[in-house]
Amino acid sequence: MTPGGVVPGVVGTGAADLGRRSAAANMVAFGLALGCVTLASLLVARLAGPAVLGEYTLLRVLPWLTGVVVSCGLPTSSAFHLAGPSSADPRLRPTLAALAGVGVCIGVAVWTLATPLLHARLLQQVAPWLLLVTGATVVTRLLTVWGKACCQGTSDMRGANLVIVAEEFFFIPAYAVALAAGLRGITAVVGGLVGCGAVASAVSLGRIRAGGFFRGWGRPSVGLARSVAAFGARGQFGDLLMLMNLRLDFLILGGLAGPAVLGQYAVASKCAELMRLPSTACNYVLYPRFARAPRSVADAEARRLVWRCCLVTVAAVPLMVVAAVVGLPLLYGSGFRGAVVPACVLGLGLAFDGAAAVASAYLRGVGHPGTNSVGIGVGVTVTVALDLLLIPRYGALGAAVASSVAYLTTTATLVLLAHRLALPAGRARCDDSPRVGSAAGPWRSRHAADPQGGVSGS
Repeated sequence: MTPGGVVPGVVGTGAADLGRRSAAANMVAFGLALGCVTLASLLVARLAGPAVLGEYTLLRVLPWLTGVVVSCGLPTSSAFHLAGPSSADPRLRPTLAALAGVGVCIGVAVWTLATPLLHARLLQQVAPWLLLVTGATVVTRLLTVWGKACCQGTSDMRGANLVIVAEEFFFIPAYAVALAAGLRGITAVVGGLVGCGAVASAVSLGRIRAGGFFRGWGRPSVGLARSVAAFGARGQFGDLLMLMNLRLDFLILGGLAGPAVLGQYAVASKCAELMRLPSTACNYVLYPRFARAPRSVADAEARRLVWRCCLVTVAAVPLMVVAAVVGLPLLYGSGFRGAVVPACVLGLGLAFDGAAAVASAYLRGVGHPGTNSVGIGVGVTVTVALDLLLIPRYGALGAAVASSVAYLTTTATLVLLAHRLALPAGRARCDDSPRVGSAAGPWRSRHAADPQGGVSGS
């Protein structure tokens, strides 16, 4: 039961209203976060130029990627286990915290060892010592994302939304402090990233501490850690593939065309990602909701919501095109007119992203993260092939075309897989027993424990 007394995932007026409110609040949070990223990009572009903006883009993505990879998908798995059948186990929370600590240690080591390669291949203009300093954001990004996932898994959507905004907002004051201290160029950007990460991770961990995450622990469990890691690995593969769909073009474009062209493409991408606000919010809210619901309810809601969310993103396409044509030259200046056409192409590719968001949340929420990863992998295959074919000849526009085709391919594949997995309405399931139990506080069991102590799924 949620604090409001509604069983998430049960079809009905109360549940539907709660879901709409949660999705709306989450969309506002993502919108504010995207606004903060856009403002930060604008400040860096105006004060330091396209080349530094391209380096800033890479330094935002790479530490996060390092932390998520070495943690074996811990954020995704934490949200599922805290929302699903393992939440009653008193060993769960200390096990998750131990895995986070291990991930932090390994992440710092990996980043340190990779610094020479990053300097030689992607960030030649960034001093090696500065890249080592950026390694601090591997720690803060992982802890921030993990704490946010814990909030998501326990229905603390207010806390999750707070962290979503905090992890982007605090770069702006931290960057201002770095500039005031006399730092310039990429050095000021790194100072802003490190300061923002420290504050955001404190907000994230403080939120779960206030909710009682660190009270009433049992002992960490090696067996439970294996279950968490196994689910996370299957889910992480899909997350990494999705990141490749979203960001592989950044790496290839940066390597082939240089940071200036990458800076323009980053602006185009941020504009197009306005399209992803409603779909991202739906995915974020529905994932733990599907994990709690009886399977037949999850099937019914997935069928009902997939096309509704799709219509929302389709309707947003004209708004995004106007924003690109009018807003980009106005905000960033004439030097960024080359970002307009790629932004429009990316927006067309994201037109049906609402359907992909619901299908992905369903596949992961009912315990099939591997199937979700397979669907995303089909799109990645298209991404790699078209990026290598089109970027050398057409630059930013080629990257936009490749990504758009990959987005559409991913959407079609995920919807097909979800459709095949969900039983038609009226068919009964043998695994249809409700999984929602009594609640005894925000960090106590909301669900029946899994007697096997594991996670089913592909």
